[in-house]
Amino acid sequence: QVQLVESGGGLVQAGGSLRLSCAASGSTFSSYYMGWFRQAPGKEREFVAAIKWSFGNTYYADSVKGRFTISRDNTKNTVYLQMNGLKPEDTAIYYCAARRHILIATTTSAYGYWGQGTQVTVSS
Repeated sequence: QVQLVESGGGLVQAGGSLRLSCAASGSTFSSYYMGWFRQAPGKEREFVAAIKWSFGNTYYADSVKGRFTISRDNTKNTVYLQMNGLKPEDTAIYYCAARRHILIATTTSAYGYWGQGTQVTVSS
């Protein structure tokens, strides 16, 4: 059974940085895409970034390109989201998700496994 556990959220001032972690267990993830999504109050959950576990190909939403970096550590079965230059509009609950498929996807319905989320708050 796939389990995803996020950590690393918190409160940071605008312009600051945070690194989120997603510890994955319960499967061999070489055939998975791992994604980060976020959901702000009153808004729909949206795609942030994704990585192909086996080859490391990365994809980003336009709103975070150049500021956020997704990566993975195969030895620790962990995916990271390094967030730099944070803005108040980045405030949201951030979710880690997993998709066992050969193609990238950016919609929430395409991911079958989800973590519980971690809160990121950026003050102005």
